[in-house]
Parts: sequence; C-alpha cells; structure tokens
Amino acid sequence: MAAAGRVRSEDQFLCSICLDVFTDPVTIPCGHNFCKSCISEHWRVNVPYQCPMCKEFYIKPQLKINTFISEMVAQFRHEAQHEPNIYSSDQQAAKPGEVPCDVCSEPKLKALKSCLVCLTSYCQTHLELHLTVPALKRHQLIPPVENLEDRMCMKHEKPLELFCKTDHTCICLLCPVVDHKNHEFVPLKNQYEEQKTELKKTEAEIQQMIQERRLKVQEIQRSVELSKNAADRKTAEGVEVFTALMDSVQRSLDQFIEEIQKKQRTTEKQAEVFIKELEQEICELKKRSTEVKQLSGSEDHLHFVQRFTCVKAAPSMKTWTKVSIRAPSYEGTVVRAVSELEDKLTKDMKKVVAEAELKRVQQYEVDLTLDPDTAHPTLILSDDGKQVHDGGVEKNLPDKPQRFSFCPCILAKQSFSSGRFYFEVQVKGKTGWILAVVRESINRKGEIQLSPRYGTWTICLTKGRDYKAFADPEVLLSVKAGLQKVGLFVDYEEGLVSFYDVDSSVLIYSFTGCCFRDKLLPFFCPCPSNGGLNSAPLIITLVTH
Repeated sequence: MAAAGRVRSEDQFLCSICLDVFTDPVTIPCGHNFCKSCISEHWRVNVPYQCPMCKEFYIKPQLKINTFISEMVAQFRHEAQHEPNIYSSDQQAAKPGEVPCDVCSEPKLKALKSCLVCLTSYCQTHLELHLTVPALKRHQLIPPVENLEDRMCMKHEKPLELFCKTDHTCICLLCPVVDHKNHEFVPLKNQYEEQKTELKKTEAEIQQMIQERRLKVQEIQRSVELSKNAADRKTAEGVEVFTALMDSVQRSLDQFIEEIQKKQRTTEKQAEVFIKELEQEICELKKRSTEVKQLSGSEDHLHFVQRFTCVKAAPSMKTWTKVSIRAPSYEGTVVRAVSELEDKLTKDMKKVVAEAELKRVQQYEVDLTLDPDTAHPTLILSDDGKQVHDGGVEKNLPDKPQRFSFCPCILAKQSFSSGRFYFEVQVKGKTGWILAVVRESINRKGEIQLSPRYGTWTICLTKGRDYKAFADPEVLLSVKAGLQKVGLFVDYEEGLVSFYDVDSSVLIYSFTGCCFRDKLLPFFCPCPSNGGLNSAPLIITLVTH
C-alpha cells in the first residue's frame, strides 16, 4: 500500500509532456502545469499556444515560475532521495535486446508500451498517466519499439498516420495539404489491413510453392530410385551376359589346352613304345655280347668251332636309323582356337543378349482375354477366353458395331494408351495365322489394310512356310522352322512394336518410330481351318520367366 500511495503522490509532480518530475514548473491560463522548457518547445514545434491537455487556445501568455509547485517539487525530490525505490517489485530492468523506458534513470526498466504521440517508451510506473489522464488516454500506444523518431514525419514532425497510394509511402496528417496534394491516401490502419490480407495470400502462394517443390523433390527422388532400379536390372543382365561369355571363354580355353595335351600324350605314348622296343633289343644284344665273350675265352677247339657260326651271325634286329619322334605341330593352333572362340562368342553373345532382352520385355506381361463381342461369326472361343480357332461355319450373332463381319478376326478386351505391355501366343500346329496390335478405330466391317499407315502393326504365317511383316513395303522374315510361340511387346511412348520367337529368344521383327494416336488393342486372326490342316487354335499363354 505504501508503494501505491507513493506512485499517486508522484503523479502530482509529473509534467504531462516529458512525464518526468517538474523542472521550473509554469501554469498556463487554463490551469494546467508543465515544465517551462517543455511547453515552450511544444508550442514551437506543434500548434502554437494550445494546451496539450485540454486543447484550449490562448494569446501568447507570459510564462512565470509557479513558486508553490516549485517548492513542492523540491520537497518531493528531497523525500525521494531518502526513501526506497518507488518502482513496484514486479518490474524488471531492461535486458540487452529489450526496449528500455525512456523516462527512467539508471537502471532503466523494461518498457511496456511506446507512445506514438510522445515518441517515448514507458515502463509500468511511467505509463500510469497515459492510463489515467483523459487527455493522454487518447494517445496511441503500441508494443514497445525502438527508434520512435522513424515513425515521425521528418518534415512536419507529426506521426505517420496515413499511407499515400500514389507514392507508396507513409505520410503524416499535414502531408496531403502540400506535398501529396490530389494524391490517393488512406489511413495507415486501412493500408495495414489491406497489405495484411495480401501478405496472407503471399504466404499461401509461398506455401503452395513449397509444396510444389516438395513434390518435385519427391518426383526427382522417385526418378533416381527408378534409375537405380533400372541400373540394378541392367547390371544384373550384364553380369548374366558376361558370366555366360566368360564361361564360354573358359570352356574354349579348356578345349584348347586339352587339344595340346592330347597331342603331347600321343607323342609320349609313341615314344614309350619305341623305348620299350629298344630296351628289349638292348637286352638281347647284351645277352649275345656275353655269349661272344665266353666263346672268345674258350680253349675247347671243338666247342669253339661248333658255336662260332651261331654266335657270329648278327641277331635279327629292327633298323632304327629312320625311326624318330617328331614333335606335333602347334602352328596356327592359337589363332585357330581364337578364331573359333570368336565365332562361338558371337553366337553365344547374340543368344545371351536375346535371352536377356526377352526377359526384360517379359516383365511387362499383361493378362489378356479375347472379346467375344468383336469375334467374327465363324470363330469359336474357349470358355476362358484364351483360345480361338476357325469353325468354318458362320453363327447367327448380333451384328454389333464392334464385331468383325468381313475378316475372321478378334480383338482382346484390354486396350492400351500408354506405357509398355507384353503377351505370348502359341501358334503350334498352324499353317496360317496373323498377329498384330491395331488402333481401336480399325475397320470392322470391310477389308482390313494390314499396314502401319492404316493403324496395324502385323506379322503373319502363310502357306505353312512364309513368314511376313506387313511394313511399307512388305518384309519376308527369316524365321527358324517350327516356330511354336510368338511374344509381342509394345512401348507406346517409344513407338515400338516387337515380335519374338519365344523358344529361341530371337527377335523376329520390330516396327520402330511408330506414331500412336489412338488406343491400341491386341489383334488375332487364326485364319481359315483349310479342311482341318489349320484347325489348331491360337492360344494366349502364361509367360514362363
């Protein structure tokens, strides 16, 4: 309570302009008191001779020191020096970065509000007058800010309360009279609300841009992931190809070494035979030499003469002068082996690459079923919609717009307008067939032009032996006899249609640079049964990976 009473007594001695204890207090005719220097400066800068409190005008009064108030202020100052700090205990000194009270002596307390009229920041104690004095209540208070001078018009020393839309600048109430005459201006608060709304839109746009970029990051990350997956697949394919090639090289090397070693073993075996014969003859000659030595040392004339003819006769031996071991010729062996390896690698490489390529396209397998609503009346379908053959007799079927009525053909139910797809068809036992992908707009009621120009990408078998691709012009295909299963792959965006011999993993033919503008549908024509010679069905089969 003592602190509260102290604050109330202090209010009586504060100048309403500087909000500090009076210095040379003067009283103007309306009875309000101010520091002499404060009211003089106020009249010089603002409206001359108007009371800042009650706004009453006067003829220039003569300012005299109010001795009574001056004495009271002197007494107040004396008492304040011998009493405890008058500030309430819950107030805090301003910290670095916080706005200090402009009225406090050291230490300065933390400001609670700044006044745009007084251009001063106040702590709780010095803000009291602005909350109690009616004239000061009209002052505009804002959260504490520094550099309040920046909120004043430099020319008229008035608060910046308007916004000039013409010059896009903040102005005071006097600026429209001179410098901004005929300009469009609005209260600063209105401009604040307008710009705040725009700022919300800007924030929404920024958030949208952030979201778009986050989605782009996800898209790029997804692209990197897809690229990595593709790289891993290609690496695996490459490892498979090169492993097969290295195995082929190793087998060729083993065969080469075996060939050399075989020749060497033949030479060694021949040498062993000769050596064995020579050792046998040496053994016999040694035996004869022993006999000769014994007979030469004999003193028995009769025995000597009787054995002489037998011992002297040369033993029957093989003539070895023309016998020799010739080293096998290795001339050209390495070159021949490398040449054979090169040919083998070429074949193996083509085969391995073809197998890898077929495996690559097989991953785009789709499950197809035949569409009975498009089937020509002579065609017979299996219950599962996977097989079709020509029955030779037209059935009485509704002539739907999508049904082929001229050619014995049928389409799949599934259509494609993007991406990649692959399927396989068994053609085993047939002497004629047509496989293709066609535009959805293909002619259903008349003769079909089998050409990319008319929206068909086709290969066929005729007469049981002639394989053809209906390009521009027609191409006769070189296909291994006994083709049993055909794979068909389409890359819509790439404009590619490829046909494969599945069993041998060989590419039969590719249409490239195709321009697809329509939906594509798989197309099947089992061709007439030809008296039973071509009665086998076309069968859509599962892909065996």
